[in-house]
Amino acid sequence: MIESQQFPLIAKTMAELEDVLAEELIGLGADNVEIGTRMVSFTGDKALMYKANVYCRTALRILKPIHSFKAESAEEVYGALKEVNWEEYLSLDTTFSIDAVVYSHIFTHSKFVAYKVKDAIADWFMERYEKRPTVSLTNPDMVFNIHISHNKCTLSLDSSGESLHKRGYRVTQTEAPISEVLAAGMILKSGWRGESTLVDPMCGSGTILIEAAMIALGIPPGIHRQHFAFERWKDFDQELFSHIYNDDSGAKEFKHRIIGSDSSSVAISIAESNIRNAGLKKYIDLSVKPFQQYTEPPAPEGVVITNPPYGERIKVEELEELYGMIGERLKHVFTGFNAYILSYRKESFDAIALKHTRRFFLYNGALECEMREYEIFSGKRKEHSREERPRNRRDDTLLKERNSKEGYRRSRREEREEREVPAERSERRSFDPDRKLGRRPFDSDRKPPRTGSEQDRAAGRGAFDSERKPVRRSSEREHDGRRSFGRSDDKPKSFQKKSYGKREESSSRDQKGDGTKKVLRLRRSTGKGGNGDS
Repeated sequence: MIESQQFPLIAKTMAELEDVLAEELIGLGADNVEIGTRMVSFTGDKALMYKANVYCRTALRILKPIHSFKAESAEEVYGALKEVNWEEYLSLDTTFSIDAVVYSHIFTHSKFVAYKVKDAIADWFMERYEKRPTVSLTNPDMVFNIHISHNKCTLSLDSSGESLHKRGYRVTQTEAPISEVLAAGMILKSGWRGESTLVDPMCGSGTILIEAAMIALGIPPGIHRQHFAFERWKDFDQELFSHIYNDDSGAKEFKHRIIGSDSSSVAISIAESNIRNAGLKKYIDLSVKPFQQYTEPPAPEGVVITNPPYGERIKVEELEELYGMIGERLKHVFTGFNAYILSYRKESFDAIALKHTRRFFLYNGALECEMREYEIFSGKRKEHSREERPRNRRDDTLLKERNSKEGYRRSRREEREEREVPAERSERRSFDPDRKLGRRPFDSDRKPPRTGSEQDRAAGRGAFDSERKPVRRSSEREHDGRRSFGRSDDKPKSFQKKSYGKREESSSRDQKGDGTKKVLRLRRSTGKGGNGDS
């Protein structure tokens, strides 16, 4: 039976992917969507909670808040949780675990908070039955999330269990694989949805290629998952979930190619295994081919999306030469393409020696990275007029490249650095009273005008010092730093289950992730609902 009752939900994500996740949720039919830090809050029913777990490509987990309170000490946390009717969620035979996320000067240790939650649950059952449920860290029946921001505490049910970035298709991986959620976020931010050829010339374990194929074909990212935490809840609706899981109405036809290559034969072998396990071999072409060996474009137009080594976990002797080669190949081979390069070092982007049209601030693990967009065209940039270029360039840059407060701050810092040039090179004119009044500049043949009283001159002051107002530059005006993003009216993507085999039960392990909410309201759309190689 389909349940229509609405309740609050929270979707966790990686930093700087909140806008993309919000668009996904709106496309699924979420109401009251609000963007926070590494999270998006929304309202929906049980069906939407199931859909968010199965369909959201940039979500890490979906939480269902059940209790909120304020606490100034660990004992207050314990006391508030003793008031919860735990029998609604647990039985004596149920195993559970606690995931604690703390951002507070009052509570400084997340494990201590988790212990207090565990004690409250155990004591509640002991007082009534002289027996308590068992804690399980490996494969619990129920996962509770306690989030504390300053003194505000929120207890939630984790409907996902194992982090949603673990799709289930990865058999093995290279030394430094990119997260599936980050790979999907890169593709979605680029705007590519399968309408042209996609190339990853440094594909590593093939994550970007697989995520791209799933987007192009409308395959839900959760189709390969063997288990979701909500399947063990007391109110789990098997019929409703089966209907959502097996819905293939969002499947799409893909008429182009997805091409991956790498200089390492080992990486290509790993990518081939992962692609085969995902059931996407017929849509992806693989080859052992260094980037510098590309001599002609694989298609008249398309996109290049890649995540080269940064020189952090994967050591590259001549990193500057590597990125210089990337820029040279893009310029001379991939004419007509848009390229999206994710990297960590500013020096690496400088070595590419191409002017970017947009940039997106992203996090690859703990590294603050950028993904820069390059429009590859023949000739000089000044010969390539704005009218001839695709849309969503300069006009969208101010809104879309600064896709977060952090990104805005960094972009402002860079703008200030660019303005700090020697006076003789600056095009700005400083305030000059003589120029304004039409007087000739002072020279050695003229006697300097008196500039003030004897007291002022003795103090080193001139007459203009007290009267002159500072010049306010337009670039220094305050900006509210708010970000915006477009709405997607796309229908949720689905996939036919029978093509990919039977789901099986397996153990799941919890992965942490959380953040603090900053409000930005969105209106519901009209549609229904680390580092290194890839």
